[in-house]
Amino acid sequence: MKWVAIFFTICCISCEPSNSSTPRIVIETAYGDIELELFANKAPKTVAAFLSYIDNDLYDKATFYRVLNNDNQPSNAPKSELIQGGIWKSKAYAAKQIKGIEHEPTNKTGILHKAGVISLARTKPGTASTEFFICISDESGLDFGGENVADKQGYAAFGKVIRGMDIVMKIYRQNEVDQYFDPPITIFSIKRK
Repeated sequence: MKWVAIFFTICCISCEPSNSSTPRIVIETAYGDIELELFANKAPKTVAAFLSYIDNDLYDKATFYRVLNNDNQPSNAPKSELIQGGIWKSKAYAAKQIKGIEHEPTNKTGILHKAGVISLARTKPGTASTEFFICISDESGLDFGGENVADKQGYAAFGKVIRGMDIVMKIYRQNEVDQYFDPPITIFSIKRK
């Protein structure tokens, strides 16, 4: 029942823009804290949905579970450098119940996938929800029209790291097997600052 209430709350909140144009959040990890600034004025639906997940404690005991680097991707495909996290590995039952967010592509928001930018993972436009990634380097292939996304719609970038990029890099360098951290990196919580 609790997940039904959370799902209903998130569906209602995700359509509303955030009160502040640049709210800040802190990702508390086993390796230290990462502080980010979110761009609610540029990506209002994405930020509102992400903050609703935070406010409903969905990221308590989440993980960074995936990493892309130059060594673990096919040599004949466009490459990306990023760490991906969320609740898919720890609370898949909840992730499956959350409605996708209307896609806010980079050609509309102006937020490009540069080093330190946070963005939402997705399969097709409108399916992004709780899973996110942080860019390690500039990733123009993830922007609207970029070569890393077959549909050319890119991903929905919505903020950037303002403190703790050293923690992001420490996580990025952890042991991985076939693009997955071994073991996953614990996210204790994500909170508003």
